[in-house]
Amino acid sequence: MAYFNPINWLLGLFSLDIGIDLGTANTLVYVQGKGIVINEPSWVTIDKRSRRPLAIGMAAKEMVGRTPKNVIAVRPLRDGVISEFDITQIMLEYFIGRVHEQSVVPLPKPRVVIGIPAGVTEVEKRAVYDAAMAAGARQALLLEEPIAAALGAGLPISDVRGSMVVDIGGGTTEVAVMSMSGVVASRSLRVAGDEMDQDIIQYLRNKYNLLIGHGIAERIKMTIGSAYPLEKEKTMEVRGRNLVTGLPETVEISSVEIREALAHSVQVIVDTVRDALDEIPPEIIDDLMDLGVCLAGGGALLQGLDHRLTDDLRLRTWVAEDPLTCVARGAGMIYDDFENLSRYLVGLERRSA
Repeated sequence: MAYFNPINWLLGLFSLDIGIDLGTANTLVYVQGKGIVINEPSWVTIDKRSRRPLAIGMAAKEMVGRTPKNVIAVRPLRDGVISEFDITQIMLEYFIGRVHEQSVVPLPKPRVVIGIPAGVTEVEKRAVYDAAMAAGARQALLLEEPIAAALGAGLPISDVRGSMVVDIGGGTTEVAVMSMSGVVASRSLRVAGDEMDQDIIQYLRNKYNLLIGHGIAERIKMTIGSAYPLEKEKTMEVRGRNLVTGLPETVEISSVEIREALAHSVQVIVDTVRDALDEIPPEIIDDLMDLGVCLAGGGALLQGLDHRLTDDLRLRTWVAEDPLTCVARGAGMIYDDFENLSRYLVGLERRSA
């Protein structure tokens, strides 16, 4: 019989259990029993000379494109993995600290489950783990994002019947077909929300000689971007700098134009999902014809994307409830039933604290 350690029992009883979606575009923190408590952009502004952080999250994003020469705005994650270790650690420490501030009594260091892209290397896994531990976690566990998204969306991934999730984030798109608690087929590609923003920037540059920033491109995508013809097409005024005259200019663009700008990235995602379907046995295809394909992640909010996939794949495609938070909620669910759900963990540390 295992030895009962009252100290560990008390730590587990009173500590925070946290699920983190450490995304390229946004970082979300889920606290067991409270839900999503933090949803902020993955931006940090730092002083060039001292490397001291000046702002983190939404406050830092608002400074993008407006900073003086001695201040730089940094996104410490690229394509879903850490590109700036020290800055990622600072950002995680800040968010974990904010969670602790919301507690009415002092608590021990939290146990953390972090979602990571399915295609990351062992070095990239180690970087995420080390950053979380250095930021103040008592235990850091890693969970592949498509599994986390499927758990958060409520898909029956432990059933014999197959299910499929397409998780479109800021830096990566993760596609996974699951059955009996395992992955039957998967794809991970670095075409997602950031690539779509870049497509819009390039389109306006080529067609109108108009230079805009990534923040404006993201706003255009969210407002009038689509992957499928809309019932009523939309227009939007966009302000930028004319590359010929060098002067400010305003142009009116339509959702039809932005759909054209996004066409390549959307087609890459559609082709990737089709490739994953080509790998799976016909029995699971039969299951998916009943259950459909689940869209998760911020990219799932692109207007008409579900209709586009439904038409191209001939499978019903549906958007998860609150798709942006699926990965964080799925990661946070691990401690709800650790004995059964710990089988999905990957990487460096699997045991319970």
